[in-house]
Parts: sequence; structure tokens; C-alpha cells
Amino acid sequence: MPFNPTQYATPIFIVVLIAEMLFIRFAGRGGRYEPRDTATSLLMGFGSVIFGGAFAFIFIWYAGLLHPFRLTAIAWSIPAVVICFLLDDLAYYWYHRSAHRIRWIWAEHVAHHSSQHYNLSTALRQSWGGFLTPGFLFAGPLLLIGFPVPMIAFVHGFNLIYQFWIHTEAIDRFPAWFEAVMNTPSHHRAHHATNARYLDSNYAGVLIVWDRMFGTFVAEDPAEPPRYGIVKNLATFNPVKVAFHEFVGIGKDLASARSPREVAGYLLAPPGWSPDGNRETSDTIKARWAALEAAKGAAE
Repeated sequence: MPFNPTQYATPIFIVVLIAEMLFIRFAGRGGRYEPRDTATSLLMGFGSVIFGGAFAFIFIWYAGLLHPFRLTAIAWSIPAVVICFLLDDLAYYWYHRSAHRIRWIWAEHVAHHSSQHYNLSTALRQSWGGFLTPGFLFAGPLLLIGFPVPMIAFVHGFNLIYQFWIHTEAIDRFPAWFEAVMNTPSHHRAHHATNARYLDSNYAGVLIVWDRMFGTFVAEDPAEPPRYGIVKNLATFNPVKVAFHEFVGIGKDLASARSPREVAGYLLAPPGWSPDGNRETSDTIKARWAALEAAKGAAE
């Protein structure tokens, strides 16, 4: 198996998580830990290691399929690793964006957003269903360019390690230059929010510049604190239900589909899509919010 640095960072994650708990406890600010919610997140993190093995085998199989078509064979060097890291971060941006806009991929990613709390334990609330989605396809360009699988796994591991510390309310904002370039707790809090203002924004892994380039950046507004969770929050701490509830929902919808168009819609349209439009999507929620904001502005 390719080397995964996240496995070696896990003890550090736990130490820093405990430090955040103590900080919140004694400082009286910086978020909140709810015992059952935290336990669910930790169980999700543990389970993701097990289910991640299935995804790794699929990824290696996929890499083998593309291997004969690669443009070149890139050897290990510092410049190659840096370029691979940047391209992997760009690929992650598009994967993450698709995970919020394509229901099939959202079905595995929704688990990460299911907590109504935002702290370092939320970072460990990882999905179990990656092997059930086509998310591995987003690594295709890197494989076709010729980056070796171990290098891609290496840089992607550091990408995920970076994303751990931004799941916190204990840090407000950094200097403007850092906020302009890097993904930060402020930017990622907006990403995890269910407020209409923040929906479908800030998909970055490490570099927030991708969101600025592609028009998906939304700054956290101190006047509107984020509300965390998903649009329809789950009334459960059962990790199995958290991990697979949306796959079950898709299955029920597919069973009722009456045409290929409906099958495609239930799988590939944004979460909330329905043939008759009687369900809410992030687009309809944002459109209603924008209309209200415009009406308020006109009244003033």
C-alpha cells in the first residue's frame, strides 16, 4: 500500500483535540464538545480507516488501468512533489465541489457535515462510503501526467493533515495575506455552515485561491455566525446511519424512478433534486435568501 502520512499524524490529532477540549473548558469560549457527538465523530474516524482500505484497492486498480496511457514517468524530486501537491490540491477542490453538487458523491461526503458542532473532532468524522462512489476519478489527470501512485498518496495525506486544524472555532482570523491564500478556520467554518449565505462555498483543501479563482469563495460574516450541520439534520448518533443514510435515500428514490432521466437526476443532480421540484436544493434555498436580502435592501 502507498505510504499514508495521516496514519502517523493520528496520535498528534488526538493530543491537539484534547488540548482544544481543555482550552474550551477553561477559557469558556471556542466552541463546544457534546459527548455523544464527539464519540460518533471518533467512531466515524476509526471506521474510515477500515473502509478506506476498500477505496485504496479501487484506486490502485484504477491507477493500473491508466498506467499504459500516462504521458511520462515522473521521478521523485522536490520540484515534482511540490507540483504534485499543488495539482492534487486543485483536484481536491473539484472533487469537493462535486461532492456538494452531485448527490451520488454527496452520499459519502454528507457524513463529514452531519455534526451540528464544529471542533477538531469534526475533522475526524470521515465517511465510510468512498468505495461506493466515483470520487477516485478525480485523480485521473495526475495519474495520466505520470505522477507515481506513492507520490500522489503522500501529498494527498499532507493535504488531509492540513485540513485537520481548520476545524475549530478557537481560532478567529489570521493576517489578511494568509487569509487571502490559505484555507483557514474562518473560511472552513463558512463551508460547514447551513446558513443560506454560506451554502456551496469554500471547497478548498489547502489553498483558498481555487475558490477565489472559480467564484465559490464566501467570507465568514461576523454578523451572521455559522450554524453547523446539514439542511435536514440527522436525529441520530448511530455511526452506521450517519455513514450510509444518504445511500439508503438514493436507493429508495431509484426504486421509485419512472424513467432514465429520473434515475440520472437522483444520482447526478444536486442533493434535494426531485422530478417535480417539490424538494429543496441549495440553489432554491440560496435563491430565496437572495430575494429576501434584495427586498430588505429595497425597503431600506
